[in-house]
Amino acid sequence: MNYISHEDGILAFNETNKPVLKIHEVLVKVAAIGVNRADCMQRQGKYPAPKDDSQILGLECAGTVCDIGGKVDKIWLNKRVFALCAGGAYSEYVAVDAKQLMELPDDVSMTEGAAISEVYLTAFGALFELGKLQAGQTALIHAGASGVGGAAIQMAKSAGATVVITAGSDEKCAHAKALGADHAINYKATDFVEYMKANNLTANTIVDPVSGSYLNKNAAVAAMDCQIVMLAFLDGRFAEVDFARLLQKRISFHASTLRNRSIEFKRALRDDFVARFYSDIASKSYDFNLYKVLPWSQANEAHAILERNENAGKVVLSVE
Repeated sequence: MNYISHEDGILAFNETNKPVLKIHEVLVKVAAIGVNRADCMQRQGKYPAPKDDSQILGLECAGTVCDIGGKVDKIWLNKRVFALCAGGAYSEYVAVDAKQLMELPDDVSMTEGAAISEVYLTAFGALFELGKLQAGQTALIHAGASGVGGAAIQMAKSAGATVVITAGSDEKCAHAKALGADHAINYKATDFVEYMKANNLTANTIVDPVSGSYLNKNAAVAAMDCQIVMLAFLDGRFAEVDFARLLQKRISFHASTLRNRSIEFKRALRDDFVARFYSDIASKSYDFNLYKVLPWSQANEAHAILERNENAGKVVLSVE
């Protein structure tokens, strides 16, 4: 089968054997691939795959189940699906744990399906499982025009929360507002702490892929018992922390990644997400937030778009 290799940081087509299925897995014929910053980091040698995962890039895809392992219900055979992958999605075929599959509704395209799993499950875990967001509360979402940001905005609004986002341009702020954000702050023009104080806003849940200098700023706008969920550290690995502020507001701080979680954790997260939000996916109540769809022969350009921080929404590679 064809797959995209990443030797020396360059993406190029190569050939390998189809995956050999474990008894709990299915083989998916890939139709579309979601592109994530983790893919860029792995290509650069900064984020190696966990030991037992595929070394091929790709953490999410949509496609059709074409074979099943010995312990998998035959109902999945020939189903259109979307799912998280333990690597391997940048290929014609990928092995996926059957209990992480989600059926792709008839009205949702393969390219839309490829834009859902990683960002929606990440945002769901951050907002609700760690962030404990409730109706009537306020969520502050940094990088609000990103894939995770767009998913977080829409789910938080569905849950009855007020949504404040930060983004790096007026265009990205407008994009986030179109997705449902109540307040959109261009952090290059306006300090979000000053904005939130001027508008009498405090955050009960903060989703933050920036970290670094944002930690103390987040604490400044946090409500009592705020949950801060760190997903990455785009502003740097280190920061001085005002622990008195954290104690004063009883702030809980969570550092979370999805890729290196156990298979049991991912299955449970998938089940919780499906129970709460799958009906909104199936009814297309959400904008799946596609920024650009490229043929998978243009994978290098897809990565460049993310690395330039150009995109407002998801970049997807089409295999078909």
